[in-house]
Amino acid sequence: MAIDQVAGSLSKQYILLMYAEEGAWPPEEHAPALAESVGLCRQLHDKGQYISAAPLQSPATATCVCVRDGSRVVANGPFAETREQLGGYFLIDVANLDEAIAIAARIPGSRRGTAEIRPLFPLPQRSADRVSTPPE
Repeated sequence: MAIDQVAGSLSKQYILLMYAEEGAWPPEEHAPALAESVGLCRQLHDKGQYISAAPLQSPATATCVCVRDGSRVVANGPFAETREQLGGYFLIDVANLDEAIAIAARIPGSRRGTAEIRPLFPLPQRSADRVSTPPE
């Protein structure tokens, strides 16, 4: 069965993973960038393309869990020590990759970092009502 048949629609969900170096944003630009992101979420919601979005706390707050030989292993810190860290995400529902790219280019984080776009593999049990309300 094709993925689109499982999804039951012509639209596709994409996650836009936002990466940037820690400290890439000067403190005085945090609030305006957040306000711009919230505005974008509202615009996407009005077009039926918004599912969710959120910035992440610092990589220093990360906890990683894996299971090896039946034992849980917990480590503090991000999974990978890299120059650019995962800083947030947008989850969207659009017709195709071109629309996802256009939206990624409008995210403020794309100006100081990188948006990695990945399609989601739809699950058959997914709720038909998956569009949530953007933040205030």
